[in-house]
Amino acid sequence: MTSKLLGNLRKRWQAFRRAQRGNIAITFALAIVPIMGSVGAAVDYSHANSIKSAMQAAIDATALMVSKTAASQTNTQLQTAATSYFQALFTRPEARNVVVNVTYTTTGGSQIVATATADMPTDFMGFLGYHQLGITASSTVAWGNSRLRVALVLDNTGSMALSNKMTALKTASKNLLTQLQNAASNNGDVYVSIIPFSKDVNVDKVNYTQSWLRWDLWDAANSGSSSTFSGSICYQGTLWQVSGSTWTNGGSCTGTASGICYQGTLWNWNGTAFVSGGSCSSNNHSTWNGCVTDRDQDYDTRNTPPATGTPGTLFVAEQYLACPVPLMGLSYDWGALKDKIDSMQPNGNTNQAIGLQWGFQSLTSAPFTIPAVDANYQYSKIIILLTDGLNTQDRWYTSASSIDARQRITCDNVKAAGITLYTVQVNTDGDPTSQLLRDCASSPDKFFLLTSATAIVSTFNQIGTNLSHLRVAK
Repeated sequence: MTSKLLGNLRKRWQAFRRAQRGNIAITFALAIVPIMGSVGAAVDYSHANSIKSAMQAAIDATALMVSKTAASQTNTQLQTAATSYFQALFTRPEARNVVVNVTYTTTGGSQIVATATADMPTDFMGFLGYHQLGITASSTVAWGNSRLRVALVLDNTGSMALSNKMTALKTASKNLLTQLQNAASNNGDVYVSIIPFSKDVNVDKVNYTQSWLRWDLWDAANSGSSSTFSGSICYQGTLWQVSGSTWTNGGSCTGTASGICYQGTLWNWNGTAFVSGGSCSSNNHSTWNGCVTDRDQDYDTRNTPPATGTPGTLFVAEQYLACPVPLMGLSYDWGALKDKIDSMQPNGNTNQAIGLQWGFQSLTSAPFTIPAVDANYQYSKIIILLTDGLNTQDRWYTSASSIDARQRITCDNVKAAGITLYTVQVNTDGDPTSQLLRDCASSPDKFFLLTSATAIVSTFNQIGTNLSHLRVAK
């Protein structure tokens, strides 16, 4: 009986193995779970990616918005603001357990890191045991991690008095200073130097004892006779400069600037009368008005620091009667920088080359004191050169092409030093477009040809925006 039963079972099993009917149904039944899981996973992942895209756009916008006020808010205020911005922008109700986190740091520059997380219930992946998917998006906004050193090299020649150009330049420059000030989270994030130029640059007459000055040419030109005047006084807001018997209006001034040398006596103006300041000679260096002309070639195109043992590196004093206002080295004293802009007066001939050389010097080398760098930051050095005329005179030439040749070398040296050079030609008089300025610019988009004074304001605003632009870093 038992043997018969086992035999029957063996026959039926062998028959089952040989049977073909029902295989497809069995195979489909076994495969339906992974098939449904794979198709469902594709649908669920597509849905999750759609939510992630919306989340990324919302967190990018949130990071940018809160970066504007982060420096003035507490952590709690910053978190509340970020959550509020994000919720207003992210409108996907199927995303659950939404959490927004934001952190603000100032190490190596200012930075906002904003992160959003959420859960999305799955529609199909539950077959595989996955009932929800986690979604994350983050955004980093960095600003101030690149510190700026900016030199404004500004034309102060006589033609700037025409067509309201000097007025527009003052407005544009002060607006630019405001932009740069607003871009600085901390003192020292942005430094600015101001280099007014005409044929010469004024390094300030208070420096007449400095060893980096060279006096041989000044002495030869200002020896005069003992009966001549030399020096300057500030009278009723106007700086009057005298050499020999010629008086020149040196622009506006404040205080009681003085120092007239006459027949061996230094006469100081106290506001109401001349008083004796002791003995002097007609070529006393204290009567110098602060102007310097070009250095010896090839130092006129370089930023080589002055060295007393190498006369060619020294800056050549000159009693140029159309001397512009004194330059100002790198500073973040925004009030003083704006006052310097306000003091500019148009006078004299055009020597862009000397202005550019001093702008180069102001960012890199003595006699300026260059602020120390911090290894936690990247530094961008910028020169903005604005002029309304073609070159007309320097220490050696009155030929524009000869002066241009010197300036072209300086431009190449500036760019080789890693300094970004913007050039602006204000052409209200129908002059030819300056190929020199076009070539000097670091790239074609950094050369600006303007045909009106008002365009100076919008151009400086554009440059300022480029320099202080907030960016999404990641």
